[in-house]
Amino acid sequence: MMAKIEQFVVEGLGHQSYLITDEASGSAAVVDPRRDVDVYLQAANRADVHITHVLETHIHNDYITGSHELAARTGATIVASGLDLLHYPFSPVREGDQFSLGELTFQAIATPGHTPAHTSYLLFTRAAEQPEALFSGGSLLVGGAGRTDLLGEEQIITLTRQQYQSLQRLLTTLPEQVTVYPTHGAGSFCLSKSDNNTARITTIGQERLKNPVVRAKSEDDFIAQQIAGYTAYPSYYQYMAPINRAGPRIMGDIPTPLTLSPYEVYERMRQGIYLIDGRSSEAFAHDNIPGSLNFAVGDSFATYIGWLLPFNTPLMLLIEDEAGRHEAVVQLVRIGYERIEGYLDGGIAQWKAAALPTSEIDTIDIETLYKRLLRNEPFLVLDVRRDDEWSQGHIPGSTHIHIAELLLHMDELPTDQPIMTICHTGYRASIAASMVAATGRSAVAVRGGMGDWLKSGFPFASSDSDTRRKTAPLMNHMNHHP
Repeated sequence: MMAKIEQFVVEGLGHQSYLITDEASGSAAVVDPRRDVDVYLQAANRADVHITHVLETHIHNDYITGSHELAARTGATIVASGLDLLHYPFSPVREGDQFSLGELTFQAIATPGHTPAHTSYLLFTRAAEQPEALFSGGSLLVGGAGRTDLLGEEQIITLTRQQYQSLQRLLTTLPEQVTVYPTHGAGSFCLSKSDNNTARITTIGQERLKNPVVRAKSEDDFIAQQIAGYTAYPSYYQYMAPINRAGPRIMGDIPTPLTLSPYEVYERMRQGIYLIDGRSSEAFAHDNIPGSLNFAVGDSFATYIGWLLPFNTPLMLLIEDEAGRHEAVVQLVRIGYERIEGYLDGGIAQWKAAALPTSEIDTIDIETLYKRLLRNEPFLVLDVRRDDEWSQGHIPGSTHIHIAELLLHMDELPTDQPIMTICHTGYRASIAASMVAATGRSAVAVRGGMGDWLKSGFPFASSDSDTRRKTAPLMNHMNHHP
């Protein structure tokens, strides 16, 4: 008998959770649930089973767990490592402990590394001597391993050594046919490095061939490679583990934001409350409310809010469709942003009908930017990508400030010339342009970004040195152009 396993994916967080059902007993377990738990309740209802267990592989740093919520709404038992002292009821497990779900058996296996008390779970079907599946959390990932720097620099080496040993143990002791179900996948900043691997599950056999721990010449080599692959991660991460340890607030239904009139929005903006414009970058550039910030609703909406704005700061929304507002609220509560003041009733049209001011932001494509650079027109190209992206190739003469640091360095930007913001695809550039424009500076968002620049064969520079200094002007790099 094979266990029935359903996977749930949150693209923007790179988060993967699982519903495991035992149809014979009508019971089910959820592994590493997200905070908006209705998807599991609906799936359990469709399968006519009751959720009796919630398994946590570790205290999460990238999102607020749904375990507390799910247990409150179903009466399920939360299972977690006995070394992680949660401040709400749970059933502690340690290495080798087993518990049953009808005819299925779970066995806890200590896999420290991603976190000190990280625990994976082996799944056995009735009377089977070998496990069928491994729920590996942030330990063994598809072609990788969970990063070990999220708890502070002082623990990196120790945790990376533990990660190496945990991976070695899993890959050398488990049968190759065991299917591996990780919690972190493509799109997660908890991955040790970014790649184009979009696979969501793997097997022990596949990982024996391609996992970094296998390719490493030694433990020290593995440590060096892992640490070298780490990139910046969102600032909201620092708040997740304390909330998850203490027990997130029980929400019930996802809250519906209140309606706000244009004058109520205007007054709250004067008080310093952020207005988040979730429309497309094109719509925002054409017509926007001065001082608003453009985070277009999409997979990365909440991630960048959590990266750039103070944690759980009060927010207002300018999102003109109900589905978009719901998606925005769901994404925000997943990472602990609960103080949503409301949304602008009637959108930008109602704002204009109230005779309140609007503004525009210019946009520019790559070809036009290149021509204007060749003419030495007076403007600053501001690259807001990560350090590793900048080092791989950037426009000569541009200035680099990672978007997460932009507010800290805004005073360093000129006020007497346009600032052209650029990223890889244009999403972060639009956010950055709205931030620059909110200070009264002249902002221009570059459409397409460095991805299109490099595809066009235009000159570029690369650097591993100080990522915030200017590089030589474009004309000095014309020899790079075919």
